[in-house]
Amino acid sequence: MKLGAQRVAPGSWGAHRSIGAAVRDAESGTVITVQAGTYTESLVLDKDISLVAKGTVRLVAPRGPAVTVHAGRAELRGFALVSPAPREAAVLLRGGEPVLRNCEITGGRVEVAAAAAPLLSGCSVRQAAGTAVRLTGTSRTTLEQLTVGDCTGDGVVVEDEAVLELTDALVDGVTGNGVVMMAGAQAALTRCEIRGSGAAAVLVDGHACAALSDCRLYEASGQGIWVRGTAGRSPGAENGSPWDVRSGDEARSSVTPSPAADRARGVRLRDCEIFRTGRSGVLVEDASAVALDGCHVHHTAGAAVLVTGEAVAELVSVRAVDCADTALVVSATGHTTARDCTFARTGANGLYATGEAEVTLTGCTVRETAYTAVHLGGSARVTARDCAIGGTPEYGARVTERAELLAQRCEVSDVALTGVSVEGGDAALRECRIEGEREGVRLLTTHRPLLAECAVTSLGGTGVRVGRDTGARLEDLTITGSTTGLLLEEDSTAHVEGGAVHESRGSGVVVHAGARPTVRGLTVEAAAKNALFVEDGGEGRYEDCHFTTSRLAAVHAGARSRIVLRRCTVDGTETDLLRDEGAEVYAEDCHVEEVTDPVLPTLSPPAAREGSAPEPGVRRAAGLTGAKDGGKKASPDTDTDSEGIEAAAAKLEQLHAELGRLVGLDGVKRDVVTLTKLMQMVKVRQDAGLAPPPLSRHLVFEGNPGTGKTTVARLYGGFLAALGLLGRGHLVEADRGDLVGEYIGHTAPRTTAVFKRALGGVLFIDEAYSLAPPGQSTDFGSEAISTLVKLMEDHRDEVVVIVAGYPSEMNRLLESNAGLASRFTRTLTFDDYSPAELVRIVEHQADSHDYIFTPQTTAALHDYFQTLPRGEQFGNGRSARQVFQRMTERHAQRVAELGMSAVDLASADEELLTTLQPADIPAAEGVPATGHDRTPQDFGPR
Repeated sequence: MKLGAQRVAPGSWGAHRSIGAAVRDAESGTVITVQAGTYTESLVLDKDISLVAKGTVRLVAPRGPAVTVHAGRAELRGFALVSPAPREAAVLLRGGEPVLRNCEITGGRVEVAAAAAPLLSGCSVRQAAGTAVRLTGTSRTTLEQLTVGDCTGDGVVVEDEAVLELTDALVDGVTGNGVVMMAGAQAALTRCEIRGSGAAAVLVDGHACAALSDCRLYEASGQGIWVRGTAGRSPGAENGSPWDVRSGDEARSSVTPSPAADRARGVRLRDCEIFRTGRSGVLVEDASAVALDGCHVHHTAGAAVLVTGEAVAELVSVRAVDCADTALVVSATGHTTARDCTFARTGANGLYATGEAEVTLTGCTVRETAYTAVHLGGSARVTARDCAIGGTPEYGARVTERAELLAQRCEVSDVALTGVSVEGGDAALRECRIEGEREGVRLLTTHRPLLAECAVTSLGGTGVRVGRDTGARLEDLTITGSTTGLLLEEDSTAHVEGGAVHESRGSGVVVHAGARPTVRGLTVEAAAKNALFVEDGGEGRYEDCHFTTSRLAAVHAGARSRIVLRRCTVDGTETDLLRDEGAEVYAEDCHVEEVTDPVLPTLSPPAAREGSAPEPGVRRAAGLTGAKDGGKKASPDTDTDSEGIEAAAAKLEQLHAELGRLVGLDGVKRDVVTLTKLMQMVKVRQDAGLAPPPLSRHLVFEGNPGTGKTTVARLYGGFLAALGLLGRGHLVEADRGDLVGEYIGHTAPRTTAVFKRALGGVLFIDEAYSLAPPGQSTDFGSEAISTLVKLMEDHRDEVVVIVAGYPSEMNRLLESNAGLASRFTRTLTFDDYSPAELVRIVEHQADSHDYIFTPQTTAALHDYFQTLPRGEQFGNGRSARQVFQRMTERHAQRVAELGMSAVDLASADEELLTTLQPADIPAAEGVPATGHDRTPQDFGPR
């Protein structure tokens, strides 16, 4: 026999009868050829030898694996390896660097364990149960042109710290998942097809990593790819992106470097196609992370891409189309960035974001959706730049609940309802082109949305609608071709700067009753009706506006309306002003040209000489009223002006009375009254055209819990609103949890969102000192403070900020930021309640709930509060309320113990049912006193 070569051929002279005998006799480097036939034996290899099948060679294991490799570089070519146990290993590779080429493995799995590093090329695995290929330990496996078919369970499973490189493979029709990576495994799949899996085509779990390039995942009963656990997260990626920050070609090339361990950093798919899945095309959940580059996801029964939990997804040039559900869903605290992507032809939304999701879209297209193209709910935050949105029978973008939409240079078109609708959420739209069949933009929210440098068109209705009780800021808008260009509904407070309304089919600007807009520098051109129509009871201040070529009167003031026109120009219309009975109009320095019957030049009211113009909403100064005279000068209506003054005075009186009814707080009451008088002088000076004094409206409230800080903050906002120094005067309460995010980049948006809700009112930050915890210079609270300081400067006249907390802690907060200290120059101190004041609070509670005290009860209650410990658990007003609650419970128990029947109780004397006795007062040590008092009824009668 030739040295280094042996032959297996049963019955032949000079040949081995069994493969095992040839292996035992072989030395390193030996090539063993095996004659065609069936060999019932099991091979154990640990040498550098080669076994080559000549013809069809079936190696059938009587039990256990057909082939086991412990070490060496053994190679098998062209064998059919058969196992009698489908759930056991047909090939077991425990060590060495074995090679299997063109082998058929049937009736059992391929298992690679320990530190083995095998190569399988052109092999197939069939009729295995449980798992077809299993890689464990620290093994490093290369599979080329692998076929897995006719197997139950999962196709390829990579676990522990194993590494897989899978190329040109077909995993077909397994009943479980096609390819599974779990624990710390790493896998790189190139030009693979995973078809017809009974569950997910690819599952990545644990903290595994995977890279898929040019793969096709299709006809899976579950997801195309399912990523969960912490899969794809790089070490140290808890705060921020889980991948290296790269862009362009560098980002694309980073998906598929070699070897596999390097290629599989994160979970990345490049140029893959995912389609005809029974559920979502891509599901990313838990705290996992995935990147898709140049992928095509289509014809999915569920969402094309679903990101939920704390997962992170990065999409580049992805086409998510033709899905039965939504193209991109981001929920919980999921974070997704998408660049140059297309989300189209969906059975639901193009993008649906909810929970506390964060989504950034750049250069994306969202079109041809069955429902709203971009829908935001919960507290989701979406940033969109250079995007095209439309082709929907519903809304282009809809922002609901507490969600936020930030859009720049986006185009919304071909929308059957409203282009952009903000309903309860918030939005900032800049340089956008927005078109809607019914409405261009609708704003109905307690926030203060912003539209700046946008072009808005409505083909059938309103260009921009500012809804009831909504404050909005509109800067340099261009509104074209709408029935009504700008509609300001009841009690709205829009602020309009610049811009133009062109060719409205009705009136250019319509102001409903109670609306109080401030409009500066707006041009209204070629309105089919009025340029400005103020309905009965509407108000507004209009400065430096240009009303031109309207078919009807440029300005129509309805009955009981109050408007101010300053430095406005009217031209190209028959009538400049039409007033209904009781309308109050003030005009100052207005200019009229080419008007047949001018009225505005005749309006030079005595009020101007008396020192100030009327301010809509405050109604302080006299204006002009008139009937539909077409242009006759009207006389001052001092009765109407007096009504305005009286209304403001009545509101102030009501607030002073409510302040006076609060129990105790004498020093605080004096401070609030003094501040009110100072603010009143500020308003008078502003109306007279004088500079206001350098007075900060922001306050520090120092005091223990339950001392009425929230109630006084609410009243302070009411005072400033009654004086016309705040638009609404509402109170927005916040604490650290509302302002500070959980990871880098979340704090500033959260703080900004809360701040914007308070615009026009008071932002009350309880336990504000927690934003500057001692000894933690890197705490996110410092970012919240810096953001607050900037916002307070940017909106100095639109909001009041009150920070509250324990006296011993507030100095640390103010010292943490120089800008903060300079803005809070006045402190109100809330002292603890005395025993007598606590008794009064309980008495007020009793009175409001139809209980009475005997004189003995009042005296006993005073003694109770005198001896009550005032430690950290003492809650002031809250403690008093809890005592009253305990007293009513003890009273009920006392009456029940009298043994009276239900009939007797129903007819019992009223005194028995309403009188609280000393015995009803609980023991001092049994009074819980926790939390903060936030209800005004704790401090006085309702």
